[in-house]
Amino acid sequence: MIPTASSQATTGFGLFDNIAQDYFHFGAGNSFQPKVVRELLGLKHEDVSKLASVSLKSVRYDDAMPETVRERLEEIAITINLVAQFFQGDTNKTVSWFKARNPLLGDVSPRDMIRLGRFERLRKFIINAMLEKSRAQAPELEVA
Repeated sequence: MIPTASSQATTGFGLFDNIAQDYFHFGAGNSFQPKVVRELLGLKHEDVSKLASVSLKSVRYDDAMPETVRERLEEIAITINLVAQFFQGDTNKTVSWFKARNPLLGDVSPRDMIRLGRFERLRKFIINAMLEKSRAQAPELEVA
């Protein structure tokens, strides 16, 4: 289960139990600031239009913002905070990670993956990496 913007902490996996920190001050619910996400990643209106599957003319960041734009930018905000958590809240490292080419992602930056419409693949990559880290840190069960 992927955490939603309204509930960034979820139970069941353990992986998401401590995701309540909003390192970039994106906000949540009524206080969510979609423009902050767009600006952080340097996304153009064309990019947002593509990733939310809405027309370019309907991309806006006020109360009349299409729900799909809001939902997609909230998902991206949650994912950015997941990466920031991995870097112990270091926002500079997090931003650098999103902008740097990554050989594990086909030599494409995470930011470009989002721009190119491959956000789901990126999110799965991040979640799998965090699951592996979580498993590596979990104590081994001893068999009697």
